[in-house]
Amino acid sequence: MSTVVLVAALVAAGLVAGLFYAYACSVMPGLARGDDRTFVEGMRGINVAIVNPVFLLTFLGAPLLAGVAVFASPRPWVIAGFGFLAAMVVITAVVHIPLNNALENGGDDYAALRAAFETVWVRWNIVRALVSTAGFGCLVAAVLTSR
Repeated sequence: MSTVVLVAALVAAGLVAGLFYAYACSVMPGLARGDDRTFVEGMRGINVAIVNPVFLLTFLGAPLLAGVAVFASPRPWVIAGFGFLAAMVVITAVVHIPLNNALENGGDDYAALRAAFETVWVRWNIVRALVSTAGFGCLVAAVLTSR
């Protein structure tokens, strides 16, 4: 059973790391090409759309399953994977959600909203992509060394 939980955590972590990587490589650079209104309204739409059961199950499921795997088999790679995935959630809660909320509730001075949002959000998303990828990599190592 612990292997099943570990593999489920690995799959969820891979999906989340891939999502943040895709934001870093395509979504944000694509939105950056638009004018201020397009950027702000595009992010507002994305921020509403992403809060859905599939995303939340994956985003919260990765660290939760990794945490369960720690209790089932407290090995260094599993613990490290859990730590990185927990850090991903903290970064999202401390940086991205407040920025997203400010963007949503900031009115329609699109230039000011974008200026306060874009650079910080993008920079921390790259950190979040790296952290979640590190969590994924640690869980890969845990699966590969579990034999």
